Amino acid sequence: MQFDPSIIIFLSSGLFLGWALGSNDAANVFGTAVGTRMIPWLTAAIICSVFLVLGAFFSGAGAADTLGKLGSISTPAGAFMTALAAAISVYTMTKAGLPVSTTQAIVGGIVGWNLFSGTPTDTKILTTILTTWIAGPLLAAAIAMPLYSLTMAFLRRSNLHLLRVDAYTRIGLIVAGAFGAYSLGANNIANVVGVFLPSSPFREFDIGGYYTVSAAQQLFLLGALAISVGVLTYSKGVMMTVGSSLGRISPIAAWVAVVSHSVVLFLFASKGLESWLASNGLPTIPLVPVSSSQAVVGAVVGIAVLKGMAGIRWRLLGKIVVGWAITPFLAGIICFIGLFFLQNVFSQVVF
Repeated sequence: MQFDPSIIIFLSSGLFLGWALGSNDAANVFGTAVGTRMIPWLTAAIICSVFLVLGAFFSGAGAADTLGKLGSISTPAGAFMTALAAAISVYTMTKAGLPVSTTQAIVGGIVGWNLFSGTPTDTKILTTILTTWIAGPLLAAAIAMPLYSLTMAFLRRSNLHLLRVDAYTRIGLIVAGAFGAYSLGANNIANVVGVFLPSSPFREFDIGGYYTVSAAQQLFLLGALAISVGVLTYSKGVMMTVGSSLGRISPIAAWVAVVSHSVVLFLFASKGLESWLASNGLPTIPLVPVSSSQAVVGAVVGIAVLKGMAGIRWRLLGKIVVGWAITPFLAGIICFIGLFFLQNVFSQVVF
């Protein structure tokens, strides 16, 4: 496997973006569990990190292929600035304690690169991605509402002791969080290293003649490790925003929110599901990186609507939505300006 050490400089922005994603989006997996004090933060962070890496390595290819079609960034310098612009945008929102969308940030960065390089943006792919920004939270809410109703009905009829309900809920939150972390890694690793795939420095290799590790999987693994570092070092603040600041949420509702969010991410990342639907003549679900932040907030709001819209802090929710709207524009502007400096000041080939 040939490797140019200088490529680390260009990959550093992708690693920074991965760290920012881990800092921000871990809240969407375990924020409700930590906010309701059902699971300690450190336990949540470790479980999240492990399953993020597994999801990215084994199931990250689907969404990454679609993101690559939005803008084929063929130079390391161009990919560097696109990822850096997204990372700066996500980091800025994370500092404000807002669970923003890494998907929106990287899409904004790619469109910024397309504008600077004169590359036409694939409007069909862009429309598909934009549609998921609306469909994601609505689908999460649509899953959360009946799931919450069924769960509460089951608990009422089962007549379980409160201590047993508490124990089962903790186990459920851990299992749901592990599934959510796997789905997050599978779906959102495209945001971290997808722009580097056309100029990947890695070459595939065999492990003992039994398993081939592709160049993409090596990038996915590197990006996933960066995400894990972000989870372990800087995710606690946003976890508390999602878990307790957005609204009063019970442990059962927390479990429902995580499951609903995780199902949405998995649906938009599973190549196996896409193949099964296609083979049976059914409509397929586009493999695109969707916003985990939007999905979990949609689930929480869906549960609140079911309960009479009580307990939601609408002012904070409004600030989160404004953050979602600002993020892609901020990333696009930063990317465009950064590419100008890279090309004209540092003499780098950016497209």
